[in-house]
Amino acid sequence: MTTRGETLHAPADLRGGGPVHPPARLPLLVYVLALGTFLMGTTEFVVAGLLPEIAGDVQVSMARAGLLITVFAVGMIVGAPLMAMLTLRLPPRLTLILALGIFAAGHVVVALSPSFALLLAARFVTALATGAFWAVANVVAARAAGPAASSRALGVVGAGAMLANVVGVPLGAFAGQLMGWRGPFWALAVLGAAAMLLIARQVPRDTDGDHAVSVRSELSALRSGRLWLTLAACATTAGGVLSTYTYISPLLTDRADLAAGLVPLVLVGFGVGALAGFLVGGRLGDRHPYMTTIAAPAVTTVLLLAICLLSGYAAPTMVLVALLGLFGLGANPVLISLGVRFAGHAPTLGSALTVSAFNLGTAIGSWIAGLALDSPLGATGPAAVGTAIAALTLIPTITIALTRRRHSAAAHTEPHRQQ
Repeated sequence: MTTRGETLHAPADLRGGGPVHPPARLPLLVYVLALGTFLMGTTEFVVAGLLPEIAGDVQVSMARAGLLITVFAVGMIVGAPLMAMLTLRLPPRLTLILALGIFAAGHVVVALSPSFALLLAARFVTALATGAFWAVANVVAARAAGPAASSRALGVVGAGAMLANVVGVPLGAFAGQLMGWRGPFWALAVLGAAAMLLIARQVPRDTDGDHAVSVRSELSALRSGRLWLTLAACATTAGGVLSTYTYISPLLTDRADLAAGLVPLVLVGFGVGALAGFLVGGRLGDRHPYMTTIAAPAVTTVLLLAICLLSGYAAPTMVLVALLGLFGLGANPVLISLGVRFAGHAPTLGSALTVSAFNLGTAIGSWIAGLALDSPLGATGPAAVGTAIAALTLIPTITIALTRRRHSAAAHTEPHRQQ
């Protein structure tokens, strides 16, 4: 097994050679890791459906209770790279088990917490563990699948989080209404402990060890210009789509005159589209990575512009939102794969930085979209902001593709010079 400090080799098509045919099936380990991201995705957003119950129980305002979502996002932004460095010398298997253990313990604290301050602290620590799990899980999944299927594996791992929006979050909100808001957190704690056992059984032990890995060698990955371009694309991809998604309800009810009771169905449509987009994008990314990272944001920009122009009509808007889920997040597994690859000898740090970039883009995009919502643009403001941010994604992705051509040309020229 490779250590956490070793380079993940790219498929031949990424090195300028011929296409590599991916295996027909992915290892079971990839699906076990997807179960982990399903739990992580559920806990990140389930709070949104439980805010009234939480606010009433701990006696805070709804706006203040919303900090439980904000503090989790901040924990993910900070936690992914920080925990990647702090666990640098630990085997990936142990890091994943510890992350799930902290995840489970954090949910027990949330379920028992009598005060809002303790809730915030527990959510922040849980987010740190989530960031660590996600960063290492991406690398472990890519290695288990092999270079020819790494994007597809990362698509499946990411699809676990997308499935959380379709199944986990609605179920958690429904369970919270039936048994109190603390019930879903008890359930997540139990499922986190069960996932620990699965990870312990499925992830092989590291026999090579990671003792040669140093912080300096990991930080050397930050010199890669292509890594920074990839991180910029991660931020703008998430920012463009999720800034619009965050404020999709007022767009649907105020502009499209959709009944409030139908809004959850539209959100489910977005979630199903995003789930399919992760899976399809991962498959396409193994064969055509650069084309995928350019085509997806290009189509996303057109879809967001169409939402701006057609938001006064309910039926087209509902279809466009579902398509936004399909195309808007389809490049994510490919971008994660590229981030891991361009980090060279620091794949875990590269993976962690993509997690941070996605969350940073979401936080900044949602903030700007909120300002636009209060502007004269009104309910279409967030979609207009999303259109501009999504279009910016084309700058780093096209640059990466052009850089790849120069690298390929240099690789073909070098042997002739040596002769």
